[in-house]
Amino acid sequence: MTYSLIQLAPGAYDLLLNGEVVGSVVRNSSYQPYTWTAELLEDVPPARRPTPFAELEHVFASLEDLCAWLGDPPIKTNNRHGDAWER
Repeated sequence: MTYSLIQLAPGAYDLLLNGEVVGSVVRNSSYQPYTWTAELLEDVPPARRPTPFAELEHVFASLEDLCAWLGDPPIKTNNRHGDAWER
């Protein structure tokens, strides 16, 4: 399974699995220390959740920790000049 993230706004990403949106990644606060949540869109039984989701939501201390948990997916972000770059 291959995940990727597409930034929607600062602190908000669509979470894609094999090119399909399956969830979101959001920053939970406007002030440091931030926490980040990865959340599936559908409430599916545990047996049908994509790896590594044991729960519908997982909270992380940093975006880097969340990305490591997902297997370091590529991230497409938008910068202030309207250009996008990929990690």
